[in-house]
Amino acid sequence: MVYMPAEHRHMLPRPLSIFNLDRKKGTLSLFFAVKGQGTKLLAGTLTGSVLKLLGPLGKGFPSLPRQALLVAGGMGIAPLAFLASSTESPRTLVYGARTANQLACPPEDLELPGLKLIETTEDGSRGQKGSAVDMIYPLLSNTKALFACGPDQMLRAVASISEKNGKEAWISLEERMACGIGACLGCAVATGEGYRSVCSDGPVFPAREVIFHG
Repeated sequence: MVYMPAEHRHMLPRPLSIFNLDRKKGTLSLFFAVKGQGTKLLAGTLTGSVLKLLGPLGKGFPSLPRQALLVAGGMGIAPLAFLASSTESPRTLVYGARTANQLACPPEDLELPGLKLIETTEDGSRGQKGSAVDMIYPLLSNTKALFACGPDQMLRAVASISEKNGKEAWISLEERMACGIGACLGCAVATGEGYRSVCSDGPVFPAREVIFHG
């Protein structure tokens, strides 16, 4: 949870995923899109400013097996890039968006040992033409498990594909969060075990447990 600069401390913090952690340099990188007033303020923060962080919070992805398939949609690249950097075992990352402009993460930031990167855009302006979900099917036969983060529609598709093909899958949900510790219940999501707080019980859940509405 990233709190606003001191002069805007009255605003709620923003829940952001870790994009990169450099233990040698002692630096932490966060990756986000400007969507509203809060993220606009964060994007305009000057170098050298001090921001308060609360974390790490919640439950993350399990360790990657060999031949894991990571599927990122839009800003969902942040936690998956961090996950991809946790191992050098062979793994594939599908990174998709509607247009090239929405593939905000430069490919050079995803040059990791043992990682195969597949970029895809729905309009064909960068990488292969199609959605990130389209790219899953030809890769399934060599996939041990799926790991995904992105829009609900994409996560719903990943959950359905994994269930139909007998693959384990974990998905990181994107929800608005106010406290980050499960106290306000503002980010509750329906699961097979009842309603769970995305911030404290997640944001990562086994795909088979999440109940998608609509």
